Amino acid sequence: MTAPDLALGYALNGFVAALFVIAGLSAIVARQMIATLYLFMLHALMLAASALVLALALGSVHLAWVALITVVTKIVAVPLALRWAAHKEVYERREVDQVLSIPLSVLVAAGLALVAWIAAAPLIAAIADRPFAAINLPTGLMTILFGAFTVAVRREAVAQLMGLLVMESGAFFASISIVPDLPIIAEIAAAVDVPIAALVIGLLIRNIHQATGMTRVGLLTALKESRP
Repeated sequence: MTAPDLALGYALNGFVAALFVIAGLSAIVARQMIATLYLFMLHALMLAASALVLALALGSVHLAWVALITVVTKIVAVPLALRWAAHKEVYERREVDQVLSIPLSVLVAAGLALVAWIAAAPLIAAIADRPFAAINLPTGLMTILFGAFTVAVRREAVAQLMGLLVMESGAFFASISIVPDLPIIAEIAAAVDVPIAALVIGLLIRNIHQATGMTRVGLLTALKESRP
């Protein structure tokens, strides 16, 4: 890996990381149900792009497979699984309820981003031999916190599912810079879990909607068992 290749890889990966963060932040503030799904797909596309940039810069075949698997599972398989399992509950343009207002959510997200950068600093120093960890590790940690915050503030099951998937993408974004030569079987095993989880949760969302007429999980605590 020559110095010009490394510099170009840094620049491209930094641009992709910025888009990755923007997509994760947008998932917090998106108002439409369908928009959260599209933002997740954009988020996954940026993960695949980062893996491809690192694959070319580091000469890693494993990361090229990560990019391909990410596209197949998160951009193709997950939306198809949700379309089959919870069609109307996901693909209708419905407003998403959340606990906090959008301006306050953005303010909290900024605080979480600062926490992620502070937490990542000693970890980056410990793995100084990983050239792209300085970008991917704090970005991944930041997105994990964004996803957790999305789960916490959204009242809709679909939006909460997107938050969980964003957290998983954030973990992968960080890991590809730390362990670029992860065995392909481990990558496949981790990738298969995502569409399966989306399918199972999608079926659960559809059943909740059929039973209650809504997908607002925050109100489910008020349900009581019916007695004959």
